[in-house]
Amino acid sequence: MSTLPSQFHRLAVGSYGRGMSSRAPTSHGRQDVTDSLPPPRSTRKTWLILPTTLVLLCGTGYLTYQYNQPFRHTMLAIVRCSRVAEAAILGAIDYKVTFAKSYESDEALQDAHSRCHKRSAERVLTALLANGGIFIKMGQHIASLVVLPIEWTSTMRPLQDKCEPTLYEDVEDLFVTDMARPLSDYFDDFDPVPIGVASLAQVHVARWKETGEKVAVKLQHPHLAEFCEIDMEMVEVSLGWIKHWFPEFEFTWLGEEMRENLPKEMDFTHEARNGQRAADEFDNFRTSLYIPKVLHADKRVLVMEFIQGGRVDDREYLSEHNIDRNKVAIELARIFGQMVHLNGWFHADPHPGNLLIRPAPGTSKSPYNFEIVLLDHGLYFDLDQELRINYSKFWLALIAPATPATLADRKKYARLVGNIDDELYPVFEAALTGRAVLKDSPVDPDKAENTTFRRASSMIDITAQTEQEMEAIRKAVVEQEGLLLSVFDVLRRVPRRVLMVLKLNDLTRSLDRALATTHSNVRVFLVTAKYCTLAVWEDTRRQLISQMRERGLVSLGLLFDYFSAWWHYQKMYRSLAAAETWMDLEAYLVKTKAWVWGLYAVGGLQGAHKAAAGLA
Repeated sequence: MSTLPSQFHRLAVGSYGRGMSSRAPTSHGRQDVTDSLPPPRSTRKTWLILPTTLVLLCGTGYLTYQYNQPFRHTMLAIVRCSRVAEAAILGAIDYKVTFAKSYESDEALQDAHSRCHKRSAERVLTALLANGGIFIKMGQHIASLVVLPIEWTSTMRPLQDKCEPTLYEDVEDLFVTDMARPLSDYFDDFDPVPIGVASLAQVHVARWKETGEKVAVKLQHPHLAEFCEIDMEMVEVSLGWIKHWFPEFEFTWLGEEMRENLPKEMDFTHEARNGQRAADEFDNFRTSLYIPKVLHADKRVLVMEFIQGGRVDDREYLSEHNIDRNKVAIELARIFGQMVHLNGWFHADPHPGNLLIRPAPGTSKSPYNFEIVLLDHGLYFDLDQELRINYSKFWLALIAPATPATLADRKKYARLVGNIDDELYPVFEAALTGRAVLKDSPVDPDKAENTTFRRASSMIDITAQTEQEMEAIRKAVVEQEGLLLSVFDVLRRVPRRVLMVLKLNDLTRSLDRALATTHSNVRVFLVTAKYCTLAVWEDTRRQLISQMRERGLVSLGLLFDYFSAWWHYQKMYRSLAAAETWMDLEAYLVKTKAWVWGLYAVGGLQGAHKAAAGLA
């Protein structure tokens, strides 16, 4: 009993310290009454307020996100912008660290730089795929920039096939929203599964009720309209911050280009007008080009005739329909040569997915047994008269043998066409030709001759690309100090229109390789040179006739200039035509040899046909 007071004292003090009742137990040994008392009121309130507040905040945030568009856009902008910024900043840091290190051998340096390119490209690819929409379009554009390292272009190339389709229910809602009537009022047999999905739209096959014909229905992804503006803002802000922190990695031009061109590509009425203009500009030519007819055009819905055909680089399809792959490559070069050098208005989104080929129907004006169908006319660029002629003259300087005057012309027109100085000229020339710089190009002669492959003096002199040349290009891109920054500098300086022309050049070259043509690898260059020659002559002729009209009389000097220019044009054009004829004869002999070999080695006429088509 002597210990009771001290125990009681400790209990009382503890109870007061906890804010509980200070009442003592009435008898020794009874259970402490504090153990059975309810929790204090302040504790109950804490456990009640915290989850309630959390639920209210989550509910308010969810409702605000769903029904308040500015709030939703802000949240999405933060997430989507952070993805792009993270990938870009980590890549820039990766480049700085990797390029600052020293390596024990050239092979180790080459491997480290190549892996840095690959890591940076994969970071950007992951961010673009997560964001989707116009970010996929941006990645597709990066994949087409021929001056970038191959690690970048090859990593971005799968974006052509990684676009998510819009659900059929959303497609039906789009028709009700934009066309004011359900989809079934316009079409029979509408296939809910799209035959093609791109970054901005997808294509379905259906039957147009109005005429009963089979049609292709191009539908814009509905979510693009809501997020296009905010996505463009994000791209510009992200690229602006990258430029601020890493000035040498400057890509703000890409955001400017998207800002200018995306609204055009997202308006299908604009695409319909472009397609009609392209068809009109080729109306007076005997060409294999075919533009599908448009039956209906709305801002987000485009209905056009359905074309059954194969990819232009599908050699199996060409063989099945007895289409000469050499003629396909040449005709593609002619179509784009006409657009760029004579029309001054050209398709700016060229890739094999936008080109179909089919046997020429009976009503076709094609000079061959096939038609090349050009799709997706959302983006075209124009070339003003001065730029178009200067670009043609630059091509002719590259075609001509290397002389002091020719080399001076190459540098002169590179400045006029691409804002390119002598230091950046080799990068620009390589992008234009798809090859290492030509012999006697304005570069360090010691570096130019330190190679294991023969350099051509002009594009006509270029031989088939060897493994040594390809290896030299790969090593230069990843090893040469400052070359990557020079590539960025070229991209920043060159007008967007000229970059798009480089895409066309790259397409004709890559398709010529993909088709395994039997003619010389410079055959498509000769086609371009002929269009350049014609463009320069027509411009000279126009200027001389204008001067004659201004003077109001016939000047012997002007007449001499006129016939001198005409003779120069005829001589150049005829020599190119003769070279074409010789190359075509050589190509025919190569195919004949392959046919004979296939007849015996593969077996029978079918084996001979496959061998001649490059399939055996």
